[in-house]
Amino acid sequence: MSTTIQKPAPADTATAPGRPKAPAGEGRIGLRGNIRHIGALMRRNLLQIKKDPESMFDVLLMPIIFTLLFVYVFGGSIGTSLGGDRQTYINYVVPGLMAMMGMNIATAVGTGVNEDFHKGVMDRFRTMPIARSSVLVAKIAVELGRMMVATAILLGMGFLLGMELKTSVLGLLAAVGLSAAFGAAIMWIFILLGLSLKTPQAVQGLGMLVLIPLQFGSSIFAPTATMPGWLQAFTDYNPLSNLADAARGLMIGGPVAHSVWLTLGWAVAITAVTAPLAVAKFRKRT
Repeated sequence: MSTTIQKPAPADTATAPGRPKAPAGEGRIGLRGNIRHIGALMRRNLLQIKKDPESMFDVLLMPIIFTLLFVYVFGGSIGTSLGGDRQTYINYVVPGLMAMMGMNIATAVGTGVNEDFHKGVMDRFRTMPIARSSVLVAKIAVELGRMMVATAILLGMGFLLGMELKTSVLGLLAAVGLSAAFGAAIMWIFILLGLSLKTPQAVQGLGMLVLIPLQFGSSIFAPTATMPGWLQAFTDYNPLSNLADAARGLMIGGPVAHSVWLTLGWAVAITAVTAPLAVAKFRKRT
């Protein structure tokens, strides 16, 4: 009796023992694929907002409340110190508040990313053949849209209360664009916090500890000339002061080149450092 010896089939190199299967989404994805994935994820985030319109309350109400609060509580005294009145303070504070809007809205990115982990959304993203960075970029893109809505309401309130645009529409658009660029950079910091901390409450709490000194230790709400010397030294290096001064120069006139370049430098440096760290942390955590 003869026997037939069958040779074993060659092992699939993709699933061979000792060689882990490449996880979905880790292969090389082209530019068109990345753009398509970002668009789909942006649509998902926008649908979330549509299902939960209360998540837009901060964007719709915060510009109104802060403008009225600072103009009518501090406008008289600070306006006088500026050599004018409340009208003078409106022209001073509204461009500064543009810088604050981006910082406050940026916290929502970190808490949103953290919540998605707890809800298991990121587990579903892990099984999809998408770039890990596309999830984070889509988050930032939608939050930039929310920031533009808040900025439009802020400017509308400012013009309603008597703010004057003393330069040009191009100057106004440049100020908005500069605020958006810096706001996008700050969002990477909060994404990194959202990926590093355990709960959304921790992200929000630590975010406030960072935001309050940066916002009030700056030229957003008041001139820095009357501050103590040590605080003036802090405000000189505070990127929010540079952004507020640049926005004022672009909207009501004055020197802008130094403040604009410093703000852009801060935005590029923050993004260059925190964006790769956030993507790496996201890849490891998922």
